[in-house]
Amino acid sequence: MPPKETYADRVFTTAVVGYPGLVHIGEEKDFSPVIEKALALAEAFDCGVNDLPLTLILSWYEQKAVSILLTLLYLGIQNIHLGPTLPAFVSPNILNFLVENFGVTPTTTAAEDLKKILG
Repeated sequence: MPPKETYADRVFTTAVVGYPGLVHIGEEKDFSPVIEKALALAEAFDCGVNDLPLTLILSWYEQKAVSILLTLLYLGIQNIHLGPTLPAFVSPNILNFLVENFGVTPTTTAAEDLKKILG
């Protein structure tokens, strides 16, 4: 479903969804446009990235997501939703650390996740 024009500039996608006008992360899964937009919004509103009403849902389908997750954590970005399944290296201890220190949340069902995100 194509997004409305009022928020299309804040939707980032991969090549699977090819709506015109959206920022495509592309084959290399370059997450830089997402990070740049978040940092620009934080600067515009004179606040930290984690103070923005921003939801990042990182879908875990391939190993490139590891570098994206590590980059986001390095930048101090919190409250990342991770799923639909957790990567193999996320043991219960690592998950607990990520939850407690970075607010990482494993995804559940679409309905439950939307309820939590839109709270």
